[in-house]
Amino acid sequence: MLRNMPLDELDRGLVHALHLDGRAPFTLIADVLGTSQQTVARRYRRLREEHGLRVVARLAPRKVGQVEWFVRLRATPDAAVEVARALAARDDTTWVQLTSGGTEIVCLTRVPGTQAPDALLLHQLPRTPRVVAVSAHCLLRMFVGGPVGWAARATALSPEQAARLTAEPEADTGESVDLSGDEPLFTALARDGRATFADLAAATGQAEPTVRRRVHDLRRTGVLYLDIDLDPAALGYHAPALLWLSVRQPRLAAVAEALARQREVALVAATTGPTNLLASVLCTDADALYTYLADTLATIEGVGHVESAPIIRTLKRTA
Repeated sequence: MLRNMPLDELDRGLVHALHLDGRAPFTLIADVLGTSQQTVARRYRRLREEHGLRVVARLAPRKVGQVEWFVRLRATPDAAVEVARALAARDDTTWVQLTSGGTEIVCLTRVPGTQAPDALLLHQLPRTPRVVAVSAHCLLRMFVGGPVGWAARATALSPEQAARLTAEPEADTGESVDLSGDEPLFTALARDGRATFADLAAATGQAEPTVRRRVHDLRRTGVLYLDIDLDPAALGYHAPALLWLSVRQPRLAAVAEALARQREVALVAATTGPTNLLASVLCTDADALYTYLADTLATIEGVGHVESAPIIRTLKRTA
């Protein structure tokens, strides 16, 4: 079999289906896609093996009293990969990436709401003076990213097909959820968001109906959400970049919402710091990235200074 074959329409339909519901049964996905359950299972295995596709379950940080921080570290060229790997090995980091020629590391970390990230992060970093700068930027509002996934990976299904995989939204009751004793469940779902209830029962030592109800309740209350871990290159996006934007304050929400509607934008968040908006953009190649910066982004009123940093290497996407 050829390795790393490009995704065809059936593959993209499967990715779109998992974007809508990462735990949707293969029987339902197969029926929506008009193929067999065996074909869907075989395609899913191939996407896992060749493109690293995973469904992962994550906790919504604000629901569990956590705050997210974007952390930028600058290291000497000989230390950058070592530092990035140390960050990627941590349980509390996601999106560990090398940018700016490979000397800057950017990651997202979650900490309890009463703590700052610096001591927690630096505790497990290599003890070396080769980390020459660290800055932390509190994530104030996420417009795309997290529970609101990147829409450009979800374009293969018709509205009628998508509707069959989209559950009715649950009302946020604001109820407090006791998570004590759920750590084994979260650990198992972080490894594989599609783990069967039988496997989750074995991992937690609980009865299968109990685990089934618990997963349903956590998803219903918005505490637990599903995400896809997939290399954007599998979908033809080979020029990722981070943009740190300075936006005039009265236009901050309007600019963020405009970015959130753009196909190239996989993440946009308001942050603290010398810039007040961060965007992760995915373009097909360097020419497309230039066109996005020069034409698409330039049309948005209120955007001032823009710092662009091409992503050289991604060491970790999800927890």
